[in-house]
Amino acid sequence: MRRFFILALVLVPLGLAANTGEANDEAKNRDDGVVHLFNGKDLTNFYTWLAAPQGEKKPLGKNNDPLKVVTVVDGAIRVSGEVYGAFTTEREYGDYRLIVEYKWGEKTYPPREKNARDSGILIHCQGADGSVGAWMPAFECQMIEGGTGDLIIISTKDHPMQLTAEVEERGKQWYYKPGAPVREFKGGRVNWYARDPQWKDVKGFRGKDDIEKPVGEWNTYEIIAAGDTITAILNGKTTATGTMCNHTRGKILFQSEAAEVFFRRIDLRPLTRKK
Repeated sequence: MRRFFILALVLVPLGLAANTGEANDEAKNRDDGVVHLFNGKDLTNFYTWLAAPQGEKKPLGKNNDPLKVVTVVDGAIRVSGEVYGAFTTEREYGDYRLIVEYKWGEKTYPPREKNARDSGILIHCQGADGSVGAWMPAFECQMIEGGTGDLIIISTKDHPMQLTAEVEERGKQWYYKPGAPVREFKGGRVNWYARDPQWKDVKGFRGKDDIEKPVGEWNTYEIIAAGDTITAILNGKTTATGTMCNHTRGKILFQSEAAEVFFRRIDLRPLTRKK
């Protein structure tokens, strides 16, 4: 089996900023080397990009949010889900441990008002905003009732995305299983290890082995992007790992996908490779 670089959780003292202005902005939100991407007050470090509202054709585009799809309420970022789109980091990142605390809200919207609450965190984003539906080519760490912890490969001809994972086939779907044969994915989904095989796309779905907390309770979602490896960890349990990723850095995107969701913590701990 291929051996991968060992990475240490070493804090990077100066961060990853591309220019002095961005470095100064992030310096204000640092604590012992951790970059607090969400400062608890506003959308500094992020921009919004929204597709067309229901019944309209023209996308709202960048930082144009008349319906207040993405707002800060009581110290958390509220994503209403009313319009497909996202809030996305201004900068690109690689080699980090991302720690996110989120909870589902009650509201859902067409065309998924009766479907499982849905969102996701896209990392190593490539290309233009809105180039794949309302999002970008990327590796998605899925957030959906019953399926949070899946890895989804969002690939296009212009921006192909691929990774490998240890998986076993169950009912014509691939499930993460450590020690199983390695398979290459150029699209599609790697289910988290205990995703209910009877999963249905219905609002409120819960599988018998789900580790995501019920609607209204806070979850901790950690994503480790270490070199060419991505590891998703939900409430302390590793749900899936992808290796040999063909992209190792990019923007980080948080979806708006017809379900209300709140984010109260978005922290990034940079990693460095051990020499």
